[in-house]
Amino acid sequence: MKIAPSILSADFAALGDAVARVEAGGADQLHVDVMDGRFVPNITIGPPVLESIRKRTRLPLDVHLMIVEPERYIETFVRAGADLVTVHAEACPHLNRTLNQIREAGARAGVALNPSTPPETLEWVLGDLDLILVMSVNPGFGGQSFIASSYAKVRQIRTLVGTRPIEVSVDGGVNHKTAGALAQAGATTLVAGSAIYGAQDPAQAVRDLRTAATT
Repeated sequence: MKIAPSILSADFAALGDAVARVEAGGADQLHVDVMDGRFVPNITIGPPVLESIRKRTRLPLDVHLMIVEPERYIETFVRAGADLVTVHAEACPHLNRTLNQIREAGARAGVALNPSTPPETLEWVLGDLDLILVMSVNPGFGGQSFIASSYAKVRQIRTLVGTRPIEVSVDGGVNHKTAGALAQAGATTLVAGSAIYGAQDPAQAVRDLRTAATT
């Protein structure tokens, strides 16, 4: 089980320290949410911040583009340090082309699905995927409550993926209460923001979440 702290819930005034804390706790990668105020009702960060994070950590950076027309910015984010770029199926009318663009830029390719988007959407692009991100809240803001139907969705995606080497990641409302059931459903990566950065000790919160997912 991989643990991917989401910096959306970190203190942006001390972002370098926030990254160092979860890295010390054994985090496997960092989840970086990019929002444009159009695809989702919030605005977060862009390539300059990602470039600064890249200088402070060796952890893989999973950049989650919650933006319209993501194909316009893929190469920029990869140059800034993204190891994996995740786009939303709902934002990509030519999804196969966009995934190929990510790989051609030198990053691994992921697709995120909003809570109401069925797993079957990805049936014809599985060969182009490295990661599927299940949104277990409606994207845009951290600290939301987990949508219970996401367990069944993860199981469906696990079946759809089969033996392919595709990570199944879950983002939204992930904490020590939901981690175990998500692992049993087939999740391989847990993205957590407030459950980690809302804790007094983010490093210990990473360890506790991993324990909750594997016991």
